[in-house]
Order: sequence, then C-alpha cells, then structure tokens
Amino acid sequence: MTGQQESTTDTEAQNPAGMTWQDDLRHGGCGFLMGVADIVPGVSGGTMALIVGIYERLVAAISHVDSTFVSHILNRRIRAAVKYADLRFLVALGTGVLVGAGGLASVMKLLLSDHRTLTYAGFTGMILASSLIVSRRVAQWNAKRFCLMLVAAAAAWWLVNLTSLQNPPDSRLYLFFCGAIGVCATILPGISGAFILLLLSRYEPVVDAIRSFVHLDWSAELIVTLVVFSLGCLTGLLSFARILKRMLENHQDSTIAVMCGFMLGSLYRLWPFQRDLTPDVAEFKHKHLQPFLPESLTGEVWSVVFVAVLAATVVLSLDLFADRVGTSRK
Repeated sequence: MTGQQESTTDTEAQNPAGMTWQDDLRHGGCGFLMGVADIVPGVSGGTMALIVGIYERLVAAISHVDSTFVSHILNRRIRAAVKYADLRFLVALGTGVLVGAGGLASVMKLLLSDHRTLTYAGFTGMILASSLIVSRRVAQWNAKRFCLMLVAAAAAWWLVNLTSLQNPPDSRLYLFFCGAIGVCATILPGISGAFILLLLSRYEPVVDAIRSFVHLDWSAELIVTLVVFSLGCLTGLLSFARILKRMLENHQDSTIAVMCGFMLGSLYRLWPFQRDLTPDVAEFKHKHLQPFLPESLTGEVWSVVFVAVLAATVVLSLDLFADRVGTSRK
C-alpha cells in the first residue's frame, strides 16, 4: 500500500496537471478540429471548442497567463507555472490547431485562386449563419441594442470600402496587428478569426505562408512572417482577448449586438460576384476586385445560391450540435 502511494505521489510530481498521454492525444485532436475550423472564414474555432467540450477550460487557461504565471516563471517555479496555466493542455491543443490549419491551407489557397466566386458564396453563407448565431446570444433585444447593431454595420461597411483597408500596408507591423485582432475570435463562439483576417486583407498571405511552411518551402522571409503573425496572436490572447472577455462579462448583450452588426456590415467584402480589375496580376493579395450585381438568373447565380445555403446549413447544424452537447453536459 505504501509503495502504491509513493508511486502515485511521484507520478503527480512529474505530471502536476494530472494528465496522461491519452489526454494529450485527445486535446491534440480537439485542436486539430479547431484548426480546421479557424482556417475557414465563417466557421468559428470557438464553436468547435464548445462542441468538443473544452471551451470553458480554454478560456480559463488563457486567462491564467497573467502576472502570477510570469512570477512563477521568473522564480523558476516551472512546475507551478505549468499547473497554474494548464500549459500542457494549451501546448497539446495548440499543436493540434497548427496541424489542422496547415492541412487545410493548401485547399483554401486553391479554392481562392481557381474557384473564387463559389468560395466567396460559401463564405457569405457561413457568415450570415454565424451572424444569426451571434444575434441569438443577446438575452433581450431592445431599441438601444438594435441601434448599436445598425451603427456597427454601417461602420463595418465604411471600413471595408476604405482604399487603405483594401490595399493595406505590406508591413510586419500590420501583420502583427492582424494576428492580434484575429485571434480574439478564439474566445467568441460564432465569430471566425479567418473572417477577420479576410476583412483585413491578410487572409490569403497568411494561408499561403502556412501552406509553404507545411510543404517545407522555407525561407527567411517566410519564417519572419510566421513569427511576427504568431507574436501578434500571442499578444492578442494575452491582452485584447482579456479585455473582450471583460466586456462580455459586464456588457454582454451590447457587445454581442455590436459584433453582430459588424459581421453583417462586412459581408460586402465577401460578395461572390466581383470583377477582376487586375487580370494580369497573378497574386490574389494584389488583385483589385469590384462587386457587381448579376443582370439575370444564370446557372452561375443559382450555383452561388446553392453553395451559400449549403454552407449556412452546415454552420447552423454545427451550432445546434454544440448546444445539444453543452446541454447534455449540464
């Protein structure tokens, strides 16, 4: 009996979080699903975290990367730091996210390059469904929140039409900013980080960088790009996400109403029918596109409608499944 107790104590000392390698694999698998979701504009990694049952643990772990965690590190209390921030869980999850996003990056680049109209149709359907999902999280709509949504929608429409946003600076500082803003969607079920990157005109470059990394097509510029973007994501998680979490705790309905309006107003950026004003430009990120309204109901128009409806159905089904899973766990 004594030997068994000593063995248990030794195991806990070596593994303060009480996790096994089977847990690591499971959390890595959850991260893989989140990574696949995060690479698709309109599918929320937060929703996927809800479905697989790790959302609350993820938010708690992120919020614990604070001054106490830093104090443990500076005082070389590594084991205490790992346990306090649930670091083993975050590492396993993060590894899965990278693998999932990397695996789908090549597919997304191909779809944007060769099937842009139908791809944008799918994105539009997903965002519309996500907007509905987000609006349902408002406990009670009133005139004030409805006005906030309309103002946010108008502001978003204005922003996505800015020349500076359509052709943003190709700088590392801007890429850092995009990573910091986009990663905040991790704690918001229904809002996609990839959608934020798409609005900021940095979705395709980031996807291309991930694809090149996965295919071992490495260069100094590629490594710098991924490092800068990753540092932006880390900064966002440790600062913006914490602020956003506090806003949701204190002003949840108003904050969600603003987010819903922002998503609706930004849909102009994803309108499937766009003329390519720069056909001689090969790289998607340097192209200039002009939205237009089809003059008749052609086969292409019906194809776009079908893809949009199908994509919206998938997102709504995922959210319904997440709600059922969450209810069954209570």
